[in-house]
Amino acid sequence: MMSTTAMRLHVSAALLAIGLAGPAQAQGPSQADFYKDKTVKVMVGHSPGGSFDFYARLAAEMLKKHLPGVSNVIVENKPGGGGLVATAFFYSNGAKDGTQLAVFPEGISAAEVFEPHNARWKTQEMSYIGSFAPVNNVFVMLKHNALADLRSMKTQEVIFGCVGVGSQGYSYPAMLKGLGGYKIKLVCGFPGSAELLLALDRKEVDVASNAWNALRVTHMARIKAGEVVPIMQAGLKRNKELPNVPLMQDLLDDAEARRVLEYGSLVAGIGRSLLAPPGVPAERIAYLRAVFDKMVADPEMIELAAKRSLELDPTSGAEVQKIVDRIINAPKDLIEKATAAMKG
Repeated sequence: MMSTTAMRLHVSAALLAIGLAGPAQAQGPSQADFYKDKTVKVMVGHSPGGSFDFYARLAAEMLKKHLPGVSNVIVENKPGGGGLVATAFFYSNGAKDGTQLAVFPEGISAAEVFEPHNARWKTQEMSYIGSFAPVNNVFVMLKHNALADLRSMKTQEVIFGCVGVGSQGYSYPAMLKGLGGYKIKLVCGFPGSAELLLALDRKEVDVASNAWNALRVTHMARIKAGEVVPIMQAGLKRNKELPNVPLMQDLLDDAEARRVLEYGSLVAGIGRSLLAPPGVPAERIAYLRAVFDKMVADPEMIELAAKRSLELDPTSGAEVQKIVDRIINAPKDLIEKATAAMKG
């Protein structure tokens, strides 16, 4: 017959076993098991061939490796409105189980602040999984025309080309003009960055710009040869590949003006990022963020990015989300000053 002490130990062990088993049973299948035999889609709001598409396809290849048992990961292109059409669709219709992700323009949160009539989404309701790299907009001039002193633009008119009002090629120089009194003339309406850079070669504009992520692919040979000269960059910090190219805020002496321009530059820190739609369970977002962090540290991905001339300087999803919050929750006076400055 079992002694009282032995019986107590037996009952305690049984209760402990039940206690340990209970949470595991309640949790059900692991997050990794969820993706077994499923297809994941990565939406891009642009046509194939640009940097958004390049990063999405790189992510798709590596997610096949890092999502255990996933059946396939495919990229779906939904161009229109510079990515705004796809963003609105994704926000309203994106799969809420974590099987649909996206690579969208870094400025979708800023659009809520500065162009609310065009922003049919709430970025804070979506979840950033992680950023592959920041996106500094870099302004270039032809060698023979490059300014030795950028502050000479305070007395000398310089023509900046841009794709359209609202593009980063417009908003950054418009803010520099409005905040620093620079004599910048903005000529917008070019169909795309390729046409804008062609206009630079034709001397139709003095300055053209594009994301460094793209310029380092399309113009690196000419930059290294000195034919095209990066004169300044827009972002929160200097790109590690352009340590001697000044930030736009370096051209402002007034501390408050620099604060406003830095606010306008926050989107650069979001960069080329992977995004999930509203409604995805928090535990799945946490799992996908962990997968992303592991994926961008994978030597295979680092090698693939290098072969494709894609910059890889990752930021965690949680940190990217903080940048979004800083943009949308900024003090009213800061938003008003930035809005006024963007009008040049």
